[in-house]
Amino acid sequence: MIIETRQLGHRGPSVTRIGLGCAPFGNLFTEVSDDDVQSTVDAAWEGGVRFFDTAPLYGHGLSEIRLGKALAKYPRDQYVLASKVGRLLREPKEQISPTIFKNVPQLEPIFDYSRDAILASIDESLNRLNVDYLDVVHVHDPDDYEDWVINEAFPTLIQLRDEGVVKAVGCGMNQTNSLTRFVDEVDLDCLLLAGRYTILDNSSGTELLQLCREKNIGVVLGGIFNSGLLANPEMNKTFDYVDASPEILEKAQTMAGLAQSHGVSLAHAAVQFGLRHAGVSSIVIGARTRNEMNDDLSYAAEVIPQEFWDALETQS
Repeated sequence: MIIETRQLGHRGPSVTRIGLGCAPFGNLFTEVSDDDVQSTVDAAWEGGVRFFDTAPLYGHGLSEIRLGKALAKYPRDQYVLASKVGRLLREPKEQISPTIFKNVPQLEPIFDYSRDAILASIDESLNRLNVDYLDVVHVHDPDDYEDWVINEAFPTLIQLRDEGVVKAVGCGMNQTNSLTRFVDEVDLDCLLLAGRYTILDNSSGTELLQLCREKNIGVVLGGIFNSGLLANPEMNKTFDYVDASPEILEKAQTMAGLAQSHGVSLAHAAVQFGLRHAGVSSIVIGARTRNEMNDDLSYAAEVIPQEFWDALETQS
């Protein structure tokens, strides 16, 4: 399969419109074997995917380590690699709190957006990934630290971009208010918007996407299944990493019934929803197995009748 590419803003690299989101490789919710990680990456590569997104937080370093091993057999100049800064992994001073990542290295993710921390985080990610450079670096989840990242983290990354150390600077969050401020005040190349422009939850994302189009900032969508609910609302009732409310669950199940009446699955529609927006450069989809990856690629390729989208708009 040959997957279309789009550029991340006016400076960033071209990325395949389908990327592999690698949070599951950090044992998100459930453990994943090294063999499954390798076969998932292989399936993505065979399907034409050349864009991979990870972060130190995912599995407290485990995702980056596993992704680096899985990509080692592929030419580094043939894929785009994104990771994130803002959480340093350090030895805990006391027992670490339970997380959504299972059986991971006993390292504590520490918020730190200082210049020294940004430089250290990139070096540590390169070591875990066993690569010489990152293409895209996002500031990760600075919800409570907007002024800090504007004054220190972003200037550090922009200097690295200007020096050619990285190709694109972005920010990854699961809310739009902070991202809108950053788009207005920072010379960004791209955003990673998680879970706020999905078939189920898109009200806040629509306005941000339009702003990014006007400023020629690339948008990558993550969390397109809203952490599982949209993959199969009958079996996976997780919405934004917690149990879905009855109202959200009912809405998802109604959408699933509408999709089924048009001969498609809700997961199928969830994948294509973001790709329909002209302001979206790529969507990164998490997968744990070769079969899941192949399913995601087929969802992206198969045609959905326009009648479904018309019915969905009427229902909304």
